[in-house]
Amino acid sequence: MLTISNSRLEQTLDLPSVVEALAQSFEGQITTPQRQHYDIDINDQTITFLTMPAWQKDFLGIKLITVNPENPVIDIPSIQGNYMLYELPTGTPLALFDAKLLTNIRTAAASALASRFLSRPDSEVLLMVGTGSLAPFLIRAHACVRSFRKVIIWGRNPHKATNLAEKLVDLFDDLEVATDLNAAVGQADVLSVATMSQLPLILGSQIRSGQHIDLVGSFKPDMREADDECIRRCHVYIDTAHGINETGDLSEPIRKGILRRSMIRGDLFQLCRGDRPGRTGDEQITLFKSVGHALEDLSAAVLAYKRLTVI
Repeated sequence: MLTISNSRLEQTLDLPSVVEALAQSFEGQITTPQRQHYDIDINDQTITFLTMPAWQKDFLGIKLITVNPENPVIDIPSIQGNYMLYELPTGTPLALFDAKLLTNIRTAAASALASRFLSRPDSEVLLMVGTGSLAPFLIRAHACVRSFRKVIIWGRNPHKATNLAEKLVDLFDDLEVATDLNAAVGQADVLSVATMSQLPLILGSQIRSGQHIDLVGSFKPDMREADDECIRRCHVYIDTAHGINETGDLSEPIRKGILRRSMIRGDLFQLCRGDRPGRTGDEQITLFKSVGHALEDLSAAVLAYKRLTVI
């Protein structure tokens, strides 16, 4: 069995290839049971344990991760875990991956895939809200599908935002660290948001026509990255229907009657298969809410395994 280090995984998987692999997987047939959440209360903290299995004709994979939003206080990543890949039909273990890195790569690729359908092709300014480990992957992935002339970074900690900008300075000619989030929102054509926030950061009163909003962070009912007015103004798309009840960005507006399930315009399966249209006008405000899908993990893991075992 291969144990694939983070450095080998990053060298093996380029984001454009992962975007294409995801597009093919969402068009195809992969079995993905609903993921399971277990909240563990210990020492006045809530740790979430998630299991995410998926399988297809030749491969089976499962992700096991823990999420503790308090970990960064003691300089430990908030998301940790492993991903196991098996051969089918024998069930032979093939490879072990670090779940966090694999998740960052496939999550960013899924957002870029959605943007290909939902953002304006002439989008020029990308705003990254959040400075965690996922942020640089999201920035690079979005830049795979749109040619941005400017990237703006905003974070609660300006020092972290500056550090992130310094790591990307060789990739973009115009990088700005924003101190005023609302002003930055007004400049952006594409907004990508990846935080652990429980209170909305993107306000419907601040967004404008033609924007595309990529919400990544909220994966629990008590987490919000966009307010009700933002959801009301947007054409909403999702990665998978499994996630509707899992994220506060959707479950709360649905509970309040601001959003109905029938108003969600499509998911990545429907977009990739051509069953639903994406953006149909330059003035529309589109929103993609992802909570993560086991198909994405399996697709990225299989691509990496195949590349690493080519004879």
